Amino acid sequence: MRYIALVSPPSNDDWSTRHSVRATARRTAALVNALTARSRPDPGAIAGILLDHGEPGPLELTADDVAGMRAAAVRLREVFAAGHVDGAARALNELLREGTGPLRLSSHGGRSPWHPHLDSDDEAPWGEWFLASSCMALTVLLWDGQRPPGGLCSSPSCDSVFLTLGSGPERRYCSRRCATRERVAAHRRARAGSGSP
Repeated sequence: MRYIALVSPPSNDDWSTRHSVRATARRTAALVNALTARSRPDPGAIAGILLDHGEPGPLELTADDVAGMRAAAVRLREVFAAGHVDGAARALNELLREGTGPLRLSSHGGRSPWHPHLDSDDEAPWGEWFLASSCMALTVLLWDGQRPPGGLCSSPSCDSVFLTLGSGPERRYCSRRCATRERVAAHRRARAGSGSP
């Protein structure tokens, strides 16, 4: 069960900024990375990510809630791993077909502006909500950009997902840190291969 404890209804502008397609996609990438990390995800840490990305508190996640979200994250990772727009679209179509309900509008009993949902109802389990809201955001990004909404970091020492929200050359790394580390490693390999001191 999600707890929504707002003292007063948020302004439409504030709510829309915190729950925009891009904000939802950023939350998706952060949660996929946290939930599919090698270590077992901690409910408190996952609640912290949700709060950091605009979900109202208080949040009390159980181990079962996190397990459902982790299962969704593993499936969502397939969209990021697709590598090409057609593969990402196929992965999203499968998730939409198997893991979401029909499109509906909700205002959470008047506590928020009207907005679309693909989960079964406002009290859907966390895993169902996470999969449905993420599918919607990633679908809109693919539709809008006509390219995959994100990718997997190309660094062999990293397995993070990232979003492709801007224009420009194709992104290969999740962060500047990973890109720099790989450039330095390639430079060292080239120097060692050429026999330079």
